[in-house]
Amino acid sequence: MEPRLLILSDLFGGTPDWLKSYTDLLKSKFEIQYYDVLELANIDSDNFIESDIHNQFLNGGIDKAVENLLHLETEEATVLGFSIGGTIAWKASLKGLHIANLFTVSSTRLRYEFEVPNSVIKLYFGEKDPNKPNSKWFLNLNLESEILINQDHQLYMIENNVLLICDDIFKTLHQ
Repeated sequence: MEPRLLILSDLFGGTPDWLKSYTDLLKSKFEIQYYDVLELANIDSDNFIESDIHNQFLNGGIDKAVENLLHLETEEATVLGFSIGGTIAWKASLKGLHIANLFTVSSTRLRYEFEVPNSVIKLYFGEKDPNKPNSKWFLNLNLESEILINQDHQLYMIENNVLLICDDIFKTLHQ
């Protein structure tokens, strides 16, 4: 049986074209379960702009998404979370979601976290993302990250970065 991989979308949810690059690569080694975080958080994004969606996540949406994810997932899995999806996975892990390996990409809200999940963690941030955690945060939590040079928040949409992240995920299968 193939190991399970949960993929949590970014703020915009849906099934964007860039996501297909990840699933096409990862489906050869994983049973993939994709979660649109807007659906997990019960957020209607039809007529909202980015700041409205963001505010809904901050005003109860993250907690609702964590609660729903905990209800849906009871077995151990590897998780790949993009932006707010990584933050939701992190918080769900702290509340009991069994995550063997947690990969977060551009999950800048983690800078407000002070407790670390009990799993193998790999964090990716763009060098030019103004909201990435500072070096003191990484030191205080004893975490390593991969800072991608000349990349911004949406680094996860770039093909070379897709290959790098998926390669790191594949490496966890051989540890």
